[in-house]
Amino acid sequence: MKNYALALLIPSLFIFVSSCNKSKAAEEKNELEKTAVVAVDSVKKKAVTTIDTADYNRRMLALSNNDTTGRWPVKTPYPLPGALLPYNRIIAFYGNLYSTRMGILGEIPRAQMIKQLQGEVAKWQAADSSTKAIPALHYIAVTAQGAPGKDNMHRMRMPFKQIDTVLKWAKPIDALVFLDIQVGHSTVKAEVTELVKYLSLPNVHLGIDPEFSLKNGHVPGTKIGSFTADDINDAIDILAKVVRENKLTPKVLVVHRFTQGMVTDYKRIKKLPEVQVVMDMDGFGSRVLKRSTYLTYIYREPVQFTGFKLFYKNDNWNNWKMYTPEELLKFTPKPSYIQFQ
Repeated sequence: MKNYALALLIPSLFIFVSSCNKSKAAEEKNELEKTAVVAVDSVKKKAVTTIDTADYNRRMLALSNNDTTGRWPVKTPYPLPGALLPYNRIIAFYGNLYSTRMGILGEIPRAQMIKQLQGEVAKWQAADSSTKAIPALHYIAVTAQGAPGKDNMHRMRMPFKQIDTVLKWAKPIDALVFLDIQVGHSTVKAEVTELVKYLSLPNVHLGIDPEFSLKNGHVPGTKIGSFTADDINDAIDILAKVVRENKLTPKVLVVHRFTQGMVTDYKRIKKLPEVQVVMDMDGFGSRVLKRSTYLTYIYREPVQFTGFKLFYKNDNWNNWKMYTPEELLKFTPKPSYIQFQ
């Protein structure tokens, strides 16, 4: 009322104030409009994937080696930004620090092992300059056991101090770390959950091995076990949650396989932007046998990416000879993950 009375007594002042208020209101409106535009632009930028989809498609097509059956490349959602595949090829050394018999990781001294791993990475980089070869340490963090153990699960969880050691070994060479689980009579969900604090680290990924998953009461090692799509999806769901909650780049999940029965219902395996699934041909033997296994169980049942395991001893026995990078690059599809045991 006081301002209204003054306006009646002093019209010129009212006009001046009104004019100023209109000017101020106009300025505020412009600022709001600018803010709204910025906000809309920000939303648009967040909604659009930042990967180069044309480049991604080209790389996936190259991995398929011009497959004409329509199986490869597999149609999946585009990955989150920062995905390792198909931009890199992972070269991994596999094993356990308690055993000299489970793989090259743990079989020979650390310095010698690291040097040998770097040599294998260099060979793959020379064989395919279009894809960066990167090192990885693939550590068996849960091992299947013949004895039932205190909880009757026929598996042993390695102490976290061993995982910490592998992480320290990986750091100087900028290597990835894979934690591998052999569930025995336990479950994928139970064992992967125990490792979430490590999987929450940017450079730590996961491997799961159906060979040692015995659901029917058999002792691990006496029969070849299996995973259903639900088992594998449990791992995928946990990894996807870890990625979302920690704002990480996609995790790689390696699933070992060398028989038909080791993985069932492969078409039901989830395909998410947060997780990249590698089906790894895990058998040893002659070249003919290994190629046949890759064709039968990996090529013909496509999931997303493929891997190939090489055994320094078992693939070089009885006049057998281990595949070279140049030879494996002729496979359809080209493997994105190479594991040495």
